[in-house]
Amino acid sequence: MSDLLYSEVEEDLRASVRDLFSDRVGPASLITRTETAEPYDLSLWRTLAADLGAAGLAVPEELGGHGASAREVAVVMEELGRSVAPVPYLGSAVLATSALLATDTSQAEVAERLGKLAAGALIGALAVPLSTAPGAEFPSTVTATADGTLSGAVRSVADASVAELIVVPAVGPEGPGLYTVDAASAGVTVTEAISLDLTRRIADVTLENVAAKRVADSSTAASALDIALVTAAGLLASEQLGIAEWALTETVRYLKERYQFGRQVGSFQSLKHRLANLYTDLVNARATARYAADCLATGEDIAIAVAVAQARNSLIAVHAAEEAIQLHGGIGMTWEHPAHLYLKRAKSDEIALGTPGRHRAALAPLIDLPA
Repeated sequence: MSDLLYSEVEEDLRASVRDLFSDRVGPASLITRTETAEPYDLSLWRTLAADLGAAGLAVPEELGGHGASAREVAVVMEELGRSVAPVPYLGSAVLATSALLATDTSQAEVAERLGKLAAGALIGALAVPLSTAPGAEFPSTVTATADGTLSGAVRSVADASVAELIVVPAVGPEGPGLYTVDAASAGVTVTEAISLDLTRRIADVTLENVAAKRVADSSTAASALDIALVTAAGLLASEQLGIAEWALTETVRYLKERYQFGRQVGSFQSLKHRLANLYTDLVNARATARYAADCLATGEDIAIAVAVAQARNSLIAVHAAEEAIQLHGGIGMTWEHPAHLYLKRAKSDEIALGTPGRHRAALAPLIDLPA
């Protein structure tokens, strides 16, 4: 039976990542950065990816990574949720890396790219709309010629505006394939789109006769893409857990300090009930997120665990962020307070990689429930 408690290694990893974010991602600097032309903190990314080695956790040691599992990646995702740090971790270390890991890693092109992604020397992105759910049809908006030249467009790609390597699903004469493209290549245009989430941007990627290298053919491309989407959806539940945890912790702290009518606001019974409900939700979110991460690590019950985690945690994160804003009163409604960034991340995560309804629909036949 799996042990869902955090191991000593996982707690040490959490401490390192949390210390980094505490030092470098303060609320004031985070809000200021969202108003600049450089919303991503690439210096912070290099520290997280290269110095702490977080980008290579899921990559085997023989390919330049650390040979850890989804459980360790989930811990980093939790801390990303707690801090809403403006780094391209989801697009690079999760989506792009997972897609390449699901191909034939003995290929020189794949091994080289994975090594650089693991070392933080490359930032990657997977060219699918962020809303794409596991089990979706293979994308057909990009086509490939026989010689591997790509043309087409993909909208709303997570972290594409800072990506240096783009993993592109495309349909060619022989069927679906996965291709790698250097973002600096001639014919590649990346246009940042208006994003609700100010700390994780999306962009539209346009390809016009772009030279690419195929890393997965029709026999493996669809499965590799789905593995990447399932992995990302399961790990996103840990980020949603982190959002909910921040919301509860900060709200309790504030209500202990805030006084009305000569009493701590947190002593009012109606607010205690709301906080108790949030705590119950948080316990639920932690259980489902940990189970999804453990299933991704062991390879057992992945489809069920991911569907449950996303169907549950998406709603919990949004509710927790909404409660945080309301229970902070007037200050929670201001731009200067970071609560709005957490609500925007929670709402964006709710539709990322499949909505809760989509995951419930996928879950029903897996557990023999009527559609």
